Amino acid sequence: MPNRVRITDVAPRDGLQNEAANIPTHHKVELIERLAASGVDEVEITSFVRPERVPQLADAERVCEEIADFVEGVRMVAGELPRGIGCPDRPGGSALPVFSALVPNEKGLDRAIAFHERGLDLKVSLFMSASEAFSRKNTNASISEVLTRFGPVLERTREANMPVRVYVSCAVACPFDGPTPPERVRKAVNMLNETATANNVPPDSIELDLADTIGVARPDDITALLDEFSPREIQRMTLHLHDTNGSAADCVRTALALGIRSFDGAAGGLGGCPYATVEGQRAPGNLSTQTLVRAVHDAGYQTGVDLELLEEAGRFAWDIAHSG
Repeated sequence: MPNRVRITDVAPRDGLQNEAANIPTHHKVELIERLAASGVDEVEITSFVRPERVPQLADAERVCEEIADFVEGVRMVAGELPRGIGCPDRPGGSALPVFSALVPNEKGLDRAIAFHERGLDLKVSLFMSASEAFSRKNTNASISEVLTRFGPVLERTREANMPVRVYVSCAVACPFDGPTPPERVRKAVNMLNETATANNVPPDSIELDLADTIGVARPDDITALLDEFSPREIQRMTLHLHDTNGSAADCVRTALALGIRSFDGAAGGLGGCPYATVEGQRAPGNLSTQTLVRAVHDAGYQTGVDLELLEEAGRFAWDIAHSG
């Protein structure tokens, strides 16, 4: 198995979407630029969701416009990059991380494609759930209905040559249904694969992102979950952990031993899905990217991340989220 671990930071999207403060666009852009400089492999920058659904991300177009300008500037001065950008540990020594954006439907995809055609190469993130109750709460649709919506989106991303990741939320437990049996996650992924195949998209081309949405996973839960998948599937899989009980770093180590080589984190440990909040309990925050990278390094694996710059980005993320 490769020794290099891929790191995605989701703070600008998943991190900020559940914060009470209304973060100015220029602060979001600065956070994205700081994360890019730290050497992470991917930054999820926003979501093309309806503003009334997630008001904190109502400025998706403005964020993308500024990041498109940033990308153009970096490409023009490739010999004069800030420390961390152009990190040789990124695949191909890329000057920039992958930038991704969440899209809920075809209208959201239209907005993402518009920027993709302008030169901001975007990965499309889609979301589904292994829990029927959470699916209905989050999308107002059953799992089957969500996958029906996926069909044309997947086909159009293939036509536009845009990579795709699919979050499978509640892969360990649901705030409404309780523990999620691993075989239920397996069934949800099988349904996704069938949808992809029916729309001429090879299932192996889709990045699977299994999410412990409420942060209750223990190492044994990760073992049981990954036992449902083949080594080939695990190779295209990302793990998205929240750190509610302080066991996320242990879960990272277990997942590494089982073949996972891609993880999500959020600078400063921000965020959590707003639809995972239940009465009397706010949605838990993501595993901080700083903690994630340290756990990966301590386990003997490599990343392309400059921890000093990542710590600075984490402090900045926390400050902008809590300055109000």
